[in-house]
Amino acid sequence: MAKDIKKDPADYSVEEKLQALYQLQTMLSEIDKIKTLRGELPLEVQDLEDELAGLETRIEKNRNDIIELGKGIAENNSKISECRAMVEKYTEQQDNVRNNREFDALNKEIEFKNLEIELAEKRIREYTAKTNEKREEQQNNEALIEEKKQELEIKKSELHEIVEETRQEEEKLREKSKALELTIEPRLLQSFKRIRSNTRNGLGIVYVKRESCGGCFNKIPPQRQLDIRMRKKIIVCEYCGRIMIDPELAGVQEEAKAPEAAPKKRTRKSAAATEE
Repeated sequence: MAKDIKKDPADYSVEEKLQALYQLQTMLSEIDKIKTLRGELPLEVQDLEDELAGLETRIEKNRNDIIELGKGIAENNSKISECRAMVEKYTEQQDNVRNNREFDALNKEIEFKNLEIELAEKRIREYTAKTNEKREEQQNNEALIEEKKQELEIKKSELHEIVEETRQEEEKLREKSKALELTIEPRLLQSFKRIRSNTRNGLGIVYVKRESCGGCFNKIPPQRQLDIRMRKKIIVCEYCGRIMIDPELAGVQEEAKAPEAAPKKRTRKSAAATEE
């Protein structure tokens, strides 16, 4: 049905509103099919990009940790050199002491410096082991990041190919749907979008099919079916909340009901056989 776009959407009849909504639903369903065609690729691309970002952050952190561990090793090496120099100095002083008390004091200093050397050496071993672990992890992360980059390029290429194949069709559908939305009353459009977002199949408006709701397939009472066919007011399914229209307005031809078989007439012969 052709409509004057300049006309106020609130002035459209219920039939025109329902028809516009169903046309919009048809276009949005086509867009949904295009998205389905792309499948999980957009999510896979996003996941890979997030994973790569996480790996790069981890690599940078490892790099900084290795630098800090290197500084720790250098500091402890410097401390060992200082302590050894002090041990040598105190040992020389022991040769010139005047009494046992001074000798014992220097001996304690030498023992303390030797303990400091042992502690520094222990820390160097720990820092060296951690550095080796970090470097090994760094190599693994760098190899993994190259692998993920290649995988991401493949996924992006696949997605780009599919997007290019469907881009023009999707753009046309989006333009038409936006133009059609201007002909629908804002409050009704908002309700339709809310209903659509709450359904798994994205259907906000459905037609009556075999006396049942086309969305949840629950039976519709005869009086309600009549109200839907009258197109005097917007009616929603009392079970799933979807807006309902009659098949004729949706441009769908209902399947003819199979005629019920008439009961067979009993002949006199068969009746007599039953009585026997």
